[in-house]
Amino acid sequence: MEARTTLANAPSLQERAYRIRRNALRMGEVQGQGYIAQALGVADVLATAYFHALRYRPEDPYWDGRDRFLLSIGHYAIALYAALIEAGIIPENELNSYGSDDSRLPMSGMAAYTPGMEISGGSLGIGLGIAVGMGLGLKRKGSDRFVYNLMSDGELDEGPTWEAAMSASHWQLGNLICLVDVNRMQADGASAGVLNSEPLAPKWDAFGWHVQRVDGNDIGALVQAFDAARALAEPKPRVIICDTRMAKGVPFLETREKSHFMRVERNEWAQALEALDAGRTA
Repeated sequence: MEARTTLANAPSLQERAYRIRRNALRMGEVQGQGYIAQALGVADVLATAYFHALRYRPEDPYWDGRDRFLLSIGHYAIALYAALIEAGIIPENELNSYGSDDSRLPMSGMAAYTPGMEISGGSLGIGLGIAVGMGLGLKRKGSDRFVYNLMSDGELDEGPTWEAAMSASHWQLGNLICLVDVNRMQADGASAGVLNSEPLAPKWDAFGWHVQRVDGNDIGALVQAFDAARALAEPKPRVIICDTRMAKGVPFLETREKSHFMRVERNEWAQALEALDAGRTA
């Protein structure tokens, strides 16, 4: 059995994204911290990936026939855990262990700890290179599975990212789909001010990739982009550039001054959950 959203009684992708956001906020409240703005922003991308595109078995996260989903941005772990919980790969009752000693949900993604976490993320810019290696291996085995790599726009500052992009094109890795979360913020400030990587689409195109750029908080647009990337017959890697809004779904956080690590006060976690819930029913 492969996870799909085609069942008539399956929750909508919008509902999945809401639940992913809620899981992330609940984990953030446990520790009083976490990269919550990024998690809320990328939730729609994760919902589309896990409940529309990816092939996997929740009961067997290391099933050889799975698509691979790589989290290059290790500090987004809270976002991926939220999706893995919603997907049934991690039990919901582990949510309250986030960031605690002996937890399977450390604050930065660790493949050795967490079911469904394909790689450990620490130093940024390594994910796409690993994805190229996985894609090449699967291609040589004759597998029809895809490798997805979720990375940040900040990682476009790193030279290894572009070496990997060039390699993927050289090896004609039609099984590689890169997802770039463009939220325009990184550790040292606004991405454009640290090292401006725009215009992104022409750059990826020049490196030999099939390029799409979409609103990363528009699930309809994301579904179309994922479908087009998977259906492309041409043997070339595919990239979906996703423009996202940090803290999406919680209005008072959306309008807060943006920073790489958004400060959320102790009393604001419950308020954030209330705001998210209100948006769901609005």
